[in-house]
Amino acid sequence: MSMARAQFGFGQVQHKRLKPVLHAFRYRSFFWLLPMRTLAHQPEPLLRRNGRGWLSFHDADHGVGGPDALAWLDGVLRQHGCWDDALTQGEVWLQTYPRVLGYVFKPVSFWYVHRADGALHAVVAEVNNTFGERHIYLLSGPALRWGHEMRADKVFHVSPFCRAEGHYRFRFMRADERLVARVDHHDEAGVVIETAISGRLTAVTAASVRQAIVGWPLMTLGVIARIHWQALQLWRKRVPFFSKPAAPAQFVTGQQGPKP
Repeated sequence: MSMARAQFGFGQVQHKRLKPVLHAFRYRSFFWLLPMRTLAHQPEPLLRRNGRGWLSFHDADHGVGGPDALAWLDGVLRQHGCWDDALTQGEVWLQTYPRVLGYVFKPVSFWYVHRADGALHAVVAEVNNTFGERHIYLLSGPALRWGHEMRADKVFHVSPFCRAEGHYRFRFMRADERLVARVDHHDEAGVVIETAISGRLTAVTAASVRQAIVGWPLMTLGVIARIHWQALQLWRKRVPFFSKPAAPAQFVTGQQGPKP
């Protein structure tokens, strides 16, 4: 496994609701893309891992909140029949948002698990809601590859303006130093919401850290503020409101088979 560099993805978040009313927004944003196996042996000081800084990465913000997020991920793969000892020779890239001035909210993070030959082996989507709950969607199998659609039942409550039912369609694209993660929510009648997180990738350097801080000095607070602002817009448009159900009994949901 070659030594990989931590990266920023400078880009945008797009969100489009198609029903019961049309509602769309787009925000400039950035994320980190972190080579977690490389960082286990070659730390990157600019990440301020488990420490203080304007931007920082904390292992406890992922999985079940333990001290080693990569060990947690490997445990999930083992428990769900997705493990191969050769994976230790492949990179695991984590697409996630940093803590900003110690404050964190990560609506979604993606773990891209590669085999030693660089092929995509699994993707783990970590979804957080504003109630402090987290759920995991595990995508794997021979059909998994860049640009190919994968599906999983939606079982986790994210927004009070959507039922925890239907299914997600995931598609991940990485080419020419650009990364795009698409997550579309469908119900039995078709697409409800289309979401995409995209960014142009660049190495984490002192200059790119400054670019992130100057461009988005209070990004996490901005994410929370925008979530509530968009919720207000949906309420004003009379979109039905659904009470939060109990959290799923299982912490991990796997992908569906293809629909006929």
